[in-house]
Amino acid sequence: MSSPLSAPILQPLPRLYAIVDRACFGAGPDVAAPIAAFACKLMAGGVALIQYRNKIGSAPETLSHCRELRRVCYAWPAVRLIVNDRVDLCLAAGFDGVHVGQEDLPPEAVRQVMGNRPWVGISTHCPEQVREADRWPVDYVAIGPVFPTASRANPSPVIGLEGVRSARRLTAKPLVAIGGITRANCRAIIDAGADSVAVIADLLGDPQQAAEEFLRILG
Repeated sequence: MSSPLSAPILQPLPRLYAIVDRACFGAGPDVAAPIAAFACKLMAGGVALIQYRNKIGSAPETLSHCRELRRVCYAWPAVRLIVNDRVDLCLAAGFDGVHVGQEDLPPEAVRQVMGNRPWVGISTHCPEQVREADRWPVDYVAIGPVFPTASRANPSPVIGLEGVRSARRLTAKPLVAIGGITRANCRAIIDAGADSVAVIADLLGDPQQAAEEFLRILG
């Protein structure tokens, strides 16, 4: 029997890592349906990996949204669902993994709770954090922000394409780039060494068309 702290088996990441952010859906209490509809359009456009992020709502609200996303995702069985920050809600909603930040539960503790099967990702923002993450039992390492972004109130310093290249040299784990990524700059990020690009803002508007265009550009 494998240890809960053993390194997971690395799996290929889809080129496009879509993030559905609660903050993009207004201040009203009844946004579960619009969030689910948005996710369905992403999946219809070919998205195979979706993270749900809720930095402004309560745990009950986040769980409700996650369960609705899990329900509509049954029509796309190959799609993986990741929740930001919350290991407990990942388990409660039957999600496929959790993404944690530098201030969240450490990956070793996440593995103790979740075991080896669900995906675990970790955010990093500098070479030292990438080196540390490379030793942890995580399935992928996220690096950023690559470009200026409005999705966080107090973002870390921008790392640029050279930051992606540096991260690539420091880890053999799948690498996700995040921060200010658009259809206009995503190909350069893949060429710099990222396996996948995480996108929020440039999927808004017409998510199905945006997803199709991203995937066509990313190849």
